[in-house]
Amino acid sequence: MRSLLPIAYTPKPMIDLNLEHVAPPPKRKDYRIGVIGAGFIVNDVQLVAYGHAGYNVQAITSLNRKESEAAAARHGIPKVHDSWRELIADPSLEVIDVAVPPGEQPPILKEIAKQSGHIKGVLAQKPLALNYVQAKEVVDTFRGAGITLAVNQNMRYDHSIRALKTVLDRGYLGEPVLATIEMRASPHWAAWCADYGRLTLLIMSIHHLDSFRYLFGDPESVYVSTRTDPRTGGRFAHTDGICLYVLEYANGLRAAAWDDVWAGPWKEGSAGDVYIKWRVEGTDGLAVGTIGWPSWPNATPSTIRFTTKQAGTAWFAPEWKEVWFPDAFEGTMGQLLEALATGTEPAVSGRDNLHTMALIDACYKSIEEHRPVRLEEILKS
Repeated sequence: MRSLLPIAYTPKPMIDLNLEHVAPPPKRKDYRIGVIGAGFIVNDVQLVAYGHAGYNVQAITSLNRKESEAAAARHGIPKVHDSWRELIADPSLEVIDVAVPPGEQPPILKEIAKQSGHIKGVLAQKPLALNYVQAKEVVDTFRGAGITLAVNQNMRYDHSIRALKTVLDRGYLGEPVLATIEMRASPHWAAWCADYGRLTLLIMSIHHLDSFRYLFGDPESVYVSTRTDPRTGGRFAHTDGICLYVLEYANGLRAAAWDDVWAGPWKEGSAGDVYIKWRVEGTDGLAVGTIGWPSWPNATPSTIRFTTKQAGTAWFAPEWKEVWFPDAFEGTMGQLLEALATGTEPAVSGRDNLHTMALIDACYKSIEEHRPVRLEEILKS
């Protein structure tokens, strides 16, 4: 009789569903923070997040004293300054959060860079400036100033994007082949957008372009096609309303986005279909997800589903309660506070953000010249 030998069994590798969708808290939260700005993004998003996180906001200012006082009362901020110059001169403050329009931000940041006696760090709103040249001037001002400059690129802290980064870093998808973002959503364009001649790419697409850089690194080149937004065109002139663009990577990866800020006449009386979806296809797996931001002010978490050859044909869909607005903003300030506590570079440093600003300028150059534009063309300019 032939003996029966045991059949070797190789179990499928375990898939860890802790995808680190929330950034770890900074080692120190007691740095004394002063905030410049009291508009929507500060009052309804950033300060709400800072309160949840236990960050130590001590002062606020804006162009409107009553708005500053209202924000201070709502969020328990003990001090209101009459101007940003008065606030940055306050010797009790260690960290400055600047949340003003991009055209107004560089002069403020350059003045902060001179306050090295008491200010240790700055979180600057994105976009850092109107263009790469202005942004580089700001970053150069901080070299040798002894003040750490970080940028509030908050989509990097959207929870599905962080989870996707973990999935990629663990190799569940293998080598990325194609990545896409499809946005059918209409942002609220602030009145100050009318002054710049730059719209979707600078104000909205910057989230997606920076996220592509976060996930995959710098592309070699970008090609962009745009048309005006029928809704916004009646309010102020622009070229980059609806934007379609393709990022080309040296390893063959292609990353593309459709940033449709019109999304049909749903604001004018038709039915609507508003959403943001993303998708990454790799040699070993596939990940798809949604961004919850278009549902604001309803708190809708972003999502991720992924499958990998490492686990056969199963799909994995971890869930969480956190949402981009406001929870992701704990991470943007947190990465600066962590850098200060550990003496390291911020996760989104001013120096790193120069490559995002250069990519924005490459997009505008592509529109003007109807060709792919290499990132190096802007970085060397």
